[in-house]
Amino acid sequence: MRPADLIGLATGAIVAHRLRSLLTTLGIAVGIAAVVLLTSIGEGVHRFVLTEFTQFGTNLVAVTPGRTETFGMSGAIISNVRPLSLDDAEALGRLQSVTAVVPVVQGNARAESRNRDRRTMVLGVGSEVPRVWQMRVRSGRFLPSGDLRTGRAVAVLGSTLRQELFGHRNPLGQPVRIGGERFRIIGVMEPKGQFLGFDLDDTVYIPASKALQLFNRDSLMEIDLLYRPGTPVAEISAAVERLMLARHGHPDFTVVTQQQMLDVLGSVLNVLTIAVGALGGISLLVGGVGIITIMTIAVNERVSEIGLLRALGTTRRLVMTLFLGEAVVLAALGGLAGLVLGIALAQALRLFVPALPVHTPWSYAVLAELLAVVVGLLAGVLPARRAASMKPVVALREE
Repeated sequence: MRPADLIGLATGAIVAHRLRSLLTTLGIAVGIAAVVLLTSIGEGVHRFVLTEFTQFGTNLVAVTPGRTETFGMSGAIISNVRPLSLDDAEALGRLQSVTAVVPVVQGNARAESRNRDRRTMVLGVGSEVPRVWQMRVRSGRFLPSGDLRTGRAVAVLGSTLRQELFGHRNPLGQPVRIGGERFRIIGVMEPKGQFLGFDLDDTVYIPASKALQLFNRDSLMEIDLLYRPGTPVAEISAAVERLMLARHGHPDFTVVTQQQMLDVLGSVLNVLTIAVGALGGISLLVGGVGIITIMTIAVNERVSEIGLLRALGTTRRLVMTLFLGEAVVLAALGGLAGLVLGIALAQALRLFVPALPVHTPWSYAVLAELLAVVVGLLAGVLPARRAASMKPVVALREE
């Protein structure tokens, strides 16, 4: 039998039973639409989180107090943990591959100006924040450089905090009270947005030494380092650990590179995307069961046709190919309909819920269509084998 005749027979069988074919393709379409929609949400979340972490650059190393690993040593060692100090930050800034350093102290306090006040996040940092965190100053300037231990009582406002405290007035040079302490405003930042739930625009930046005093802390929460592009991550990480060991005497700190965080996040988010795609695959499995059911019914209804084909010399392989082709065509049509439906739902979700990140890569669309064809092929195997195994005389006699 010529391929054209084979295609004609498969297409004719589908057209002859329009309603049955429509219901079959609908089951596959719903499954594919679910897979496309859920994987689009998973991929959107994946990209959103990675973008959040890379908006500050990738050539970053963070040093935090305390050790994340457990070594089974006596609990008495805890009393010997030294805090991260401003001296540590200055020493790390002198490493050969390090180009900038930012000591970080975080807290929450009330900011007051005239008759306005607002509870806000306070970040005690150094002068290199715009360079290390890739932020820009809209007006004025950022915190002055100099000795980290002798910070002046000056502050820089995030864009949202500036609007809340001063409205349309120019805040530069104006006094502001933060946690009861008086500071003078020297700059306002460009909008930066949120980072993992922290609104960087609703923030006030003050010198790290002043923040240590304000919150009565003896340790920095973190020291961020910017290193030269092209420097191996392992090299800069080893240099930081050697210096901190020399200063502290034992590993009471943790060194985390931005690349390590991105690798961990990437692996976790990949699992998330696969998991939500598997949930959509349940619907696709139901569609596959529908194809098995419909094709089994089709075999029972077309016993005489099968017997006639076999009596005319059609081989078992050709009969099996005929029914498999019908199942694949049904699945492919359902897959295309599901792609259109899934992409439309994803775009509608992006339109009506803009806060939810949704992204549909073309590679996912192609894989979804291939998956539909594979499901159709597998679902059609049993009915096709049953049709091919019929003996011509028995099939004609049943008719």
